[in-house]
Parts: sequence; structure tokens; C-alpha cells
Amino acid sequence: MRWWKWVGLAGLAGVAATGAVAVRAERRRRSYTPEEIRARLHERAAEAQEARDEAHKSAVATSK
Repeated sequence: MRWWKWVGLAGLAGVAATGAVAVRAERRRRSYTPEEIRARLHERAAEAQEARDEAHKSAVATSK
């Protein structure tokens, strides 16, 4: 086979693999109920707020 045929086959394999990953992610995303999504978002927001508070406290402590 010519080299460009191998490149084309590799490209097709990459597209198929990307599609499979996207389908798996979509299936996983749709398996959550709205309440579970809301709870996860609240949990992540609280963690982010704690991280910001800690960063602010350490920045204030080092500036003194």
C-alpha cells in the first residue's frame, strides 16, 4: 500500500475513536438526574469558594 493510504486509514481510526469517546461521555452525562447535577454543581462551587478563601488568606498573610 502507498503511504497515503496508511495515513487515510489512521485518520479514519482516529475519527472513529473520537466518536466513541464522545458517545461514551454523552451517555455518562445523560445518566445523571437534574437533582444530581444540581448537587454536584453546588458541591463544586463550594469547593471553589473554599479554595479562593484559602488563597486569599494566604495572600493576606504573606503580605503582612
